[in-house]
Amino acid sequence: MPFRSLDPAKILATAERLERRIVERFPDRGLAQVAREVVALARSVSAEVQVLAPPIWWLRGLLALTVLGGAAVFLWVGSIIPLNQVGRDAIGSVQSIEAAINTALLAGLGLVALVRLEARVKRQRVARGLHALRSVIHVIDMHQLTKDPVTLSPDFTPTESSPPHDMDAVALSRYLDYCSELLAITGKLAALYSQAVPDEGVASAVNDIELLGSSLSRKIWQKITLIDAQPAKRKRRVPE
Repeated sequence: MPFRSLDPAKILATAERLERRIVERFPDRGLAQVAREVVALARSVSAEVQVLAPPIWWLRGLLALTVLGGAAVFLWVGSIIPLNQVGRDAIGSVQSIEAAINTALLAGLGLVALVRLEARVKRQRVARGLHALRSVIHVIDMHQLTKDPVTLSPDFTPTESSPPHDMDAVALSRYLDYCSELLAITGKLAALYSQAVPDEGVASAVNDIELLGSSLSRKIWQKITLIDAQPAKRKRRVPE
């Protein structure tokens, strides 16, 4: 159903449109390069989730061959045991039964590990993708870190170490809004992983990424609220 799942193609289209908007308004800012990186990640994630969603058939085939091979070995071993000797030696029979039970338990544990191997392989690939998204989220946060609304106040006095502030209220508000949109897109890219790999561990890791982006986005919107609270005459720089 189209409204119950995320469409990677539409997320990629949204990221590309946002990149064009940022480049058109802030062509010389580092945020434009970050937007390009987000678009590159969107392409990478879109391609990767298409690979992760279906079963790993070659791994399942290898698992089936391993199970059939193990069963064949058990049948062969069972066929060469002299059954007519079982029961004549009580101690030997007990030891044989104990060894058979231990072997069966180990075989069962090995089978469970093989069955979970596919999920483990997918989780490792998802972990690498989420690490890249987490890194770009922190890069976005660094770009908005020094964009402080207090610099718009006429009472603000910069120091020698203060970062340069050459944006008026309108430009600063748009810049911060773009940062918030980039964070939102990274959250949707992370959600694509949990959609493709319905695993509890993947869902927990994706939730951490989304919480990180949401908490940083809230800080950005607090800055935008402070800018909107500025008097109207301060919102656009008047030519001197």
